[in-house]
Formats: sequence, C-alpha cells, structure tokens
Amino acid sequence: MNNRNRGKNTGDDTLFGSEKQISKLKMAVEDMQYLLSREYPEKAASDLVGNRYRLKTRQIQALRGASASIQQLHNRQLKHVDASDLKDKTVYLDGFNVLILLESLLSEAYVFEGLDGCIRDLSGVHGTYKRVNQTLRAVELVASFYRKNQIDQLVWIFDKPVSNSGRIKQIILEFAEEYHLNWEADLQYNPDKFLAESSATVISSDAWILDHCKEWFNLISYLITEERLPANLIKMT
Repeated sequence: MNNRNRGKNTGDDTLFGSEKQISKLKMAVEDMQYLLSREYPEKAASDLVGNRYRLKTRQIQALRGASASIQQLHNRQLKHVDASDLKDKTVYLDGFNVLILLESLLSEAYVFEGLDGCIRDLSGVHGTYKRVNQTLRAVELVASFYRKNQIDQLVWIFDKPVSNSGRIKQIILEFAEEYHLNWEADLQYNPDKFLAESSATVISSDAWILDHCKEWFNLISYLITEERLPANLIKMT
C-alpha cells in the first residue's frame, strides 16, 4: 500500500474553509443555474460567473460540478431511485468516479453537494489511477451498501485506457471472491456511453451520465448518512 491519500490541496482551506467563500460560491451557483436554464454553454457561463465573483480555478471546478439547469434537475430527479428499489437488481457502478470520490471523502478533502443532491470532489484520474491508503475502506463501504440492500449483482465499470485499470479490476474481483460477493468488473473504452446506454440502475455522480441514463442511485449521499461518515461537505445550495 502506498503512503498517500487524496486529501486537500494546498490552499483549499483558503478557497473553501470560510463562510465568506462558501457564501460567494452559493451565489455563484444561483447565477450559474440561471444561465444554464437559459441554454448558455457551460464554459461560457462558468467563465462569466467566475469573473463576476473572482473565483479561482478550483472554485470554478466546484461551481461547475454543483450546477445544473432547472430542466436537468427535473430530469435527474425523475430518474433517481431509492435504496429500497435496488433489492434483487443488477446495478452498474462507475468505478473510478465512485472509488476516487470515496477516497477523497475519507482523506478529509472538501466534497461538494450540488443542486441535484449528488456529492462531487475535485480529484481526477488524469490518465493513471494510483491506489491510496483509503482504497480498501472505500471498497468495504460499497460492500456494506451491497449487502444491506440485498442487491443481486454489482458490476464495476472502469475506463480501459486508464493506466492500472486492469490492476484495480483484479483487486475488486479478488475482494469479491474473498467475501463471497456477486460482483463483476469490466473494462470499457467509453464507460460513460456504456453506462448511459445500460438498462440497469447506474451509480455515478457524472453529470453527463445522469442526464442520459435510464435510472440512477445517489450512493455517496447514502453512505454519508447510513455509515455516518465524517465529511468536509460543502452544500452548494
């Protein structure tokens, strides 16, 4: 196990640690929703709002993750399912999206609740996935969710082009075998498209997937509540 985590970046406490900054971000999200609901392109809208509130790069990243148009929010809410709906179902899980987000949360990084109720962070794969100290705990949390809700099968979908995707797939399968879990893991060249076109319930906080999938479940919010996870959570509403 490597001695690393996905905690805060230097300067994150300055950007996200005060009521003044959080208040500014909430106002920025309101403005962003207004523009997106009037079909402004996301980049143009975030540039405009970012300039208005003098936001830094990571604040703009948080802003974009938290924002959505009124139409998008309505569409996502219609397709959201409850934990009670998952019993005896096959569920597809956006592997890197969920794993990295949980690792960030467990590393005490700032995470953000958007207008759609989804939790997002500021980490990314950037072509290579590196296991961290919190990886095993993140997988254990997914296993707890799987058992409690009596899900029939959980299928982890990972980005095939990402370096080490084959290794994390093997870790997931070995964990499932050890603990007798009906899990599968698959590598896809275009996992977003694969998940969006699936007929199964999808677990992801990726906005494009949520806008295009058949139905989805908000796993990270569930885990924060159900497992009483401590989190540096900023509600952007």
